[in-house]
Amino acid sequence: MRNHKLTGLYVITDATQTDQQQLINDVEQALFGGARIIQYRDKTAQHKQRLTTARQLHKLTRQHNALFIINDDINLASDSQADGVHLGQDDLSISAARAQLSPAAIIGTSCYNDLSLAKQAVSDGADYIAFGRFFPSRTKPYATQADVKILCAAKRELNIPIAAIGGITIENAGMLINAGADMLAVVDDIFSQTDIKAAAYQYQQQFFEKLL
Repeated sequence: MRNHKLTGLYVITDATQTDQQQLINDVEQALFGGARIIQYRDKTAQHKQRLTTARQLHKLTRQHNALFIINDDINLASDSQADGVHLGQDDLSISAARAQLSPAAIIGTSCYNDLSLAKQAVSDGADYIAFGRFFPSRTKPYATQADVKILCAAKRELNIPIAAIGGITIENAGMLINAGADMLAVVDDIFSQTDIKAAAYQYQQQFFEKLL
């Protein structure tokens, strides 16, 4: 089952991090802290450089039994043998992405604050959906504002893993998990920390506490 690992801390790489070795080291610390999914997002570097980084990240995730997802780029996902790809509404369709990747590939899609988009994504064969941003975000300051109520509605109406994204901190994480988020997609509140491993561990503890 493709989505059995789609839960927990979903770390998205910091696109402002230009030191590739430091990026690898930072992601490794997040994995040591318990991150379950890593998404590689870089829209500026050349394909060759991104492929080198993606392959290193893929190797790390394998060592930690975590998933590796590529943001937007189907070719990079295929070339790096990633577990899947995350698509925005302006990217390739889910069906087209599925045709280019393996049948087992994980395909997630952004649904912003629109439950109808989420329902369509489920119909189109998405493996998970993402809503947000929920809070002010440095990474995407102008992204559509999402209401926590949409998590409750999606959890009630759809049988698919749900990710929440946008301005997430350890202080507001519990609210989103309790509302129905299976995954929390975090950039800043992981990579801006002095102790990345400890920060990731704190997030994973929130998921464990939910199960108790």
